[in-house]
Amino acid sequence: MKIAIIAITGTGARIGARLRKGLPDARLFLPAKYSGVAGCPATVFAEELKHLVKKLWCEAEGLICIMATGIVVRMVAPLLEGKDRDPAVVVMDDAGRFAVSLLSGHLGGANELAAQCATLTGATAVITTATDSHSLPSFDMLAKEQSWVIDDLSRIKTLNMLLLEDAGIAVVDPTGIVEQYFAGRGKLSFYDDFPSALGSGAGGFLFVTNRVLPHRIQSPNLLILRPRNLVLGIGCNSGTKADEIDAAVRANLERLFLSLKSVRCIASATAKSGEAGLLAFAEKYSLPVEFHESDQLNTVEAPTPPSQHAMDAIGAAGVAEPAAILSSRGGKILAKKVKSGNVTLAVAETGHDKVRF
Repeated sequence: MKIAIIAITGTGARIGARLRKGLPDARLFLPAKYSGVAGCPATVFAEELKHLVKKLWCEAEGLICIMATGIVVRMVAPLLEGKDRDPAVVVMDDAGRFAVSLLSGHLGGANELAAQCATLTGATAVITTATDSHSLPSFDMLAKEQSWVIDDLSRIKTLNMLLLEDAGIAVVDPTGIVEQYFAGRGKLSFYDDFPSALGSGAGGFLFVTNRVLPHRIQSPNLLILRPRNLVLGIGCNSGTKADEIDAAVRANLERLFLSLKSVRCIASATAKSGEAGLLAFAEKYSLPVEFHESDQLNTVEAPTPPSQHAMDAIGAAGVAEPAAILSSRGGKILAKKVKSGNVTLAVAETGHDKVRF
């Protein structure tokens, strides 16, 4: 986590030095007149404090501000975008008594950062998120820890409030992770399918799925968490544009009722590693691409017959299916290869991730 520590007094500089020594990838920012106080490398800033914070807002994942809370609130207020985009902000007082998680406590990691600051300096961590105050897990932290995508961030508040009120929440989770994570805390009941959960009379619903659900079963109290467990196996002719790949992927995922948010990576042949359209498509959605050599692809028993075209072009019996199978690492093919213009697509689903707590 890239952290910027900002202090504006001599005492704050010394506190900042202790934090910098204990936090990997942290940088300390000080006014020139206190640069010699810290006793460790520091970046001197001469611009107005609010301009420094604005610059660091886009560069750092976490800000530790050793100054009055009011100063920080006024500086960051115009910069706020959303809890899934704002960096973690922790405020420490000049005496080093408190480390306050001010912003992005869960998704941004400010609660954890405040606890680290407290450990390193002997301060008291001040964490005010409701679930933490009541020693309850939260749905946004579950998503963060499992690298799941929150389908609609506004539903997090609704479900966390139901959890605090001890209201019933019906859960459908084929991974089994939710039940282990909550470990009996909260009034959660677990179901094997969506209709059973929706018919349970529960106050809220949590579905862990890569599926796109019909509008008729949507509910304002439904939170969908998307595991990143889909692999797109993509083959394409030379010079295929990103827009054509995008259209083919979207059309086929829609046909299969699968969410693009659940895609973990793209898989293809090493021979396609220089395809500008494929790389541009991957960059558009921030998806990693795994390339496999032809001899690796030929070790996979694909569900459809070999392609003479692929064999003549790159020496592989196929691209989309074997690449998807290799990158899914023991998963299964959800959709056999489909050719759409210059694009060939197959979709595989990985096995359930191991629980990580």
